[in-house]
Amino acid sequence: MAANAELEVEIVAADHFVWSGAATMVRARTSDGEIGILPGHSPVLAILEEGELVIQPVSGERIVVGVDGGFFSVDSNRVVIVADNARIGGSVTAEAR
Repeated sequence: MAANAELEVEIVAADHFVWSGAATMVRARTSDGEIGILPGHSPVLAILEEGELVIQPVSGERIVVGVDGGFFSVDSNRVVIVADNARIGGSVTAEAR
């Protein structure tokens, strides 16, 4: 794990690209509860619930992305998040649009 201690993360919404990059941690709310992903995590495919994704990039400040559903996939240190709607830094509720 020391040789590849980062995650490759990609977040897309139904109609636009949101963010991609290297990260050390991703946290999200799924239909089974909150999940935290670190490098070396076993493969997962989960339904994404409305709430916030938290990403800790390899360099820079923590990123918070508001989402309102979708799915979350982890395999071989690659995290792919496909959301119905997503917005960096905030909520995607009707009031926030």
